Amino acid sequence: MTAPETDAETDPDSETAGETAAGSGTPSAPIGRRERKKAATRQAIADAALRLFLERGYDDVGIREIADAADVSTTTLFKHFPVKEALVLDEDVEQEARLLAVVRERPAGQSVPAALREHTVRHRLAAKEGDARFAAFVDLVDRTPALRDYAQAMWLRHTAALASAIAEDAGLPADDPACVALAHFALEAPRAVHGQADRAAAVTRAFDLLERGWTDVAGGTTDDSDG
Repeated sequence: MTAPETDAETDPDSETAGETAAGSGTPSAPIGRRERKKAATRQAIADAALRLFLERGYDDVGIREIADAADVSTTTLFKHFPVKEALVLDEDVEQEARLLAVVRERPAGQSVPAALREHTVRHRLAAKEGDARFAAFVDLVDRTPALRDYAQAMWLRHTAALASAIAEDAGLPADDPACVALAHFALEAPRAVHGQADRAAAVTRAFDLLERGWTDVAGGTTDDSDG
């Protein structure tokens, strides 16, 4: 189960493989029966795990119970999900692609921190308010220390890619420490405001600080309308 980040809750494993073969521009063949079966099994395991976790709590559900609920062996379960936390928070390459698009496809005149702040508020925080399934998922992660730590470790794995995109945009070296710092703190912001009554306002304050520092480094224009 990939963490639902926004209103697009799709499972890459349940979809047809890429529309074109990599680098060829030629339409690729639809996935075969074995791949469809594998994807269906994976989704069944993830769905069973999330249902049981939401009903009883993450710590009170065992791997054997999840396997039984999904009608698979524990060996099959671990082939799809090597650790228990991955049943809830699976690696999501699409999430990284969306992050990089925030930097590369932002409106003209908008600063990188402003674009990342908007993404954080709109997709990492606000989605919880209008989506019951996402809210239940977030609550499960928030109340389970093992999942919180795992989720943050997964989220921060995007730091290098995001820093590289920021550096490219600013015309700075890929390993520029200011770009790495901006990427790291932008990704840390949602966790930093955990427990705040108004998380959106708290995130905005955090990004205001990043904005001022980034302006000194990049000398780029900022979007005054974003605060």
